[in-house]
This record gives sequence, C-alpha cells and structure tokens, in this order.
Amino acid sequence: MSISPAIDLSVIIVNYNVKHFLEQCLLSVQKAMHGLRGEIIVVDNNSVDGSQQMLREKFGAGIHLIENADNPGFSKANNQGIRIAQGRYVLLLNPDTIVEETTFSKCLAFMDAHPEAGGLGVRMIDGQGRFLPESKRALPPPRVSFYKIFGLATLFPRSRRFGKYHLSYLDPQETHEIEILSGAFMWMRKSALDEVGYLDEAFFMYGEDIDLSYRFLLGGYKNYYFADTQIIHYKGESTKKGSLNYVRVFYQAMIIFAEKHFGGNQQRLFIASIRLAVYFRALIAIAIRLLRQLGFPLIEFVLIYAITFGIKTYWEHYVKYIEGGHYPLQFTLIYMPAYALIFVAFLWLAGAYKKPYRLRPLILAPFWGFLSIAT
Repeated sequence: MSISPAIDLSVIIVNYNVKHFLEQCLLSVQKAMHGLRGEIIVVDNNSVDGSQQMLREKFGAGIHLIENADNPGFSKANNQGIRIAQGRYVLLLNPDTIVEETTFSKCLAFMDAHPEAGGLGVRMIDGQGRFLPESKRALPPPRVSFYKIFGLATLFPRSRRFGKYHLSYLDPQETHEIEILSGAFMWMRKSALDEVGYLDEAFFMYGEDIDLSYRFLLGGYKNYYFADTQIIHYKGESTKKGSLNYVRVFYQAMIIFAEKHFGGNQQRLFIASIRLAVYFRALIAIAIRLLRQLGFPLIEFVLIYAITFGIKTYWEHYVKYIEGGHYPLQFTLIYMPAYALIFVAFLWLAGAYKKPYRLRPLILAPFWGFLSIAT
C-alpha cells in the first residue's frame, strides 16, 4: 500500500484484555497527536473484558478498530495494522503505556533530522517512576545472554563487558545509538519497514522486536534510544511476566531468533545456554513458590522448637538435673523437632496458614497438637 504524504504517523496498538489501561493509553495518544497528521489503529485479539464495546462507545470514529475472532499473536496482529497504515512513520505501542503530550512531536522531529534511522525507542519508566532498563538494549549473542541470565549484568551494571545486554553503562538521560528497540514503544520509518519486512510471524509473543531491530541493522539503518521524552510503561500488565509460562515462551522465542540469525557453533552455544537458562529459571521459580507456601510454617516450626529448647534448658538446669546431668541427646534431636512438627501440621490442617487468617484454627490446632503429643 502506498504511503499518503498527508499522514505523518500511524500508531498501532494491539490489545488483549487490558481495557482500562487501553483507555488511558488512547487518551494520552490523542493528546500527543495534537498538531500532527496521524491515525490510530487498534487491533483487538478477541478480548473478553468489554474492550471492543469501550472502544466503540468512547472513541468511535477516532480510531480504526480491527476485531480479531481469535488471538493470532502479537506479531500477526501488529502486521494487520502495519498493512493498512498510511503514515510516514509507524509506532507500535503497548496498551499499558502512557505517552507525554510532546512525545510524538519530538520523535518526529528527531527522525526527520536523522534519515539514516530505521527505528527509535524512548526512555521508559514504570508506574513508580523507576527507569526500565529494557529501554535500550544490545544484541543478545551467547556471551551477552550468559551474563544476563546468570546475574552478572545485575551485579556489574557499569561494566561494558557484563552490562551490555541493557547497555546499563550508558547514561539513560542521553540519546544513544543502540541495537535493539523495545516492542512496547517501537517507532519506525515506514519506508525502511517496507524494505526489511514486517514482524516475523514465527514469533507469537516476545523476540519479534529483537528480530526486527536486527533486520534494520542488517539493512544498513541505525536504531536510536531517544532520551528527550519518556513514557510510562505499566510493565507486566499486558503480559504476566512472573510465570513459568512466560519464561518458557520468552526463551523459546530466543531459540527461534538464534536459529534464524546465528549459525554453526554460535547457534549451538546460544541454544544450549537458553535451555540451561529455562531450567535455571524454573528451579528458581519453584524454590520461590515453595518458600512462599512454606514460609510461615517454617518460621513457626523454628519458633516452637526454640521455645521448647528454652524450656528444656531451664528445666534441665534448674529443676530436673540440679546436681548435674542432661536430657538424652535424642530428646533434642528427635523428640523436640517431632513435637514442633506436630504443632505445625495441626495448624496447617486447621487452615491457619490460609488467607484470610482466622482465630479459630489458631486456638484449636495447638489444643489438638498438645493432645496428640500427650497421647
């Protein structure tokens, strides 16, 4: 489709069940569009939260709405919008973002002044005002990915070797040439996009921004991190990033990227490191889940044992063995832990660790625990 010179910017937003965030995003987009020639395209991936109705009632003819009958994924949905986009520039924007009123005009001026630029990203902050490191990134070859996966990038953020994944050694208050743009805010020159191709639909979600950014570089274009404006990104609202499923899908996308762009030993090393990372992250997630579930019982076990140990020590020195002697070692190592475990088990069975916390289990469980030990 030919690009109309009358339109500067096409904003494309893919939505999936984040109605309230989408509404706030669109309101900010409309303000940022003031004085510009632009269009807003929303692609809804079969949301069930009333998003489509909200869009029709509150925005109507102000947006171009594409309603999918299923969820074809992030890449396919964005490509639907790109194919009908008429602007000189295309912005892929997450629905859980809010842009400043001057964001679009500043980005437009920068891109017009830098014809070598294929894509541009901006400074992103979360809902609490903290800078999001994914605002600027480098390519993730095996070495850089290893540093990120195993925490070296976090431990040494100012190191040019270890901090390359998020380019954390670069000042976030300054504009820089970078390699990888974030899919949450991906401003692209439409002519460059037509040249290098749209989002690769082999990526259902995650990794498509890395792939497209890399193809801009391969096509001879530059990507920039633009620090003169910022957006709020309520990270994790449009996608739940704390789950094991997220880890699996994200790293599978990285494997697709490696198979597409790397070859030989580099590809094998990258894929091996990614698979190792999946197992590592899964173990960490399982450990955290167990700690959350067992945290209170474990603390209570330690407290009960400590109290019992204190009573035993007092009774031993001042009542039973005043003239010398000790309780058998097995009493401390076997019986006392068993007593504590019995109390905790009855508390667990009585529902004392389930929210909302109730007083009744806290009274009944120790009674039955004491009765069990006495029996």
